[in-house]
Amino acid sequence: MGLLIFSTLIILFFVIACIIYQIRIIAQMNKIFQIREDFTYAMIHDMKTPLSTIFTTLSFLHSGRLDSKPDLKERYFSIAESEVDHLLTLTNKVLTLSKLESHKLEMFREDVPLALVIEKLTAKFTAKAQKPVRFTLSLQAPSVYADKEYLEEVLNNLIDNAIKYSKESGVDIRISSESHERYTLVKIHDNGLGISEADQRTIFDKYERAAAGRKKGSKKASGFGLGLNFVQQVMNAHEGKVFVTSIEGEFTEFTLYFPVK
Repeated sequence: MGLLIFSTLIILFFVIACIIYQIRIIAQMNKIFQIREDFTYAMIHDMKTPLSTIFTTLSFLHSGRLDSKPDLKERYFSIAESEVDHLLTLTNKVLTLSKLESHKLEMFREDVPLALVIEKLTAKFTAKAQKPVRFTLSLQAPSVYADKEYLEEVLNNLIDNAIKYSKESGVDIRISSESHERYTLVKIHDNGLGISEADQRTIFDKYERAAAGRKKGSKKASGFGLGLNFVQQVMNAHEGKVFVTSIEGEFTEFTLYFPVK
């Protein structure tokens, strides 16, 4: 009887363990399904506006009503080109992330002059931003050993976020660099809205912004939630690191660690 009871208890524990394991699998599948649903919602929401803008712009241009107004016609062309560029950037980001995660994308690293890359980006954002943006540069390290294309995209994402999550009165962005024995550090500091401690633990997760943007009544900016995940993946591909320091309502600072040559 004792052996029978002992065997029964072992079987019972095994069945309970299997049930718990099944519940965990179901919960994980539900989470993955929710993330996919959130991403689809964010993708449709984020692409609807530029597609509508492009359609409206092309309709105006095709109608011929702007033929006698060359300045306005050129402005509409610029708007359409900007929205197309926005859609292509999002598409390329998704494809690049897929390649980075499957380790099929190689970084072609070289000594990249930081001043040239940053001046190009600051000129771009100063011209296109819909609120006052003030840049301050302090480049103690003149160059960084990185893939130029992806370095520019990483800085572009961080500056774009700094402007997007800032006060309507404007934002001050300080970009600095410094050299250490093992790493070259590039810092992007802003005096925007800041990031809560809870959000700091998840901002690098894939689709995090998509899930946040789907919540009803959310005042957060919508998006795919790919920007910061892209930054992290690119830094991993460089064998580097990225860290965030922030106080909600005061500032946010991202620090990029690029290994020296």
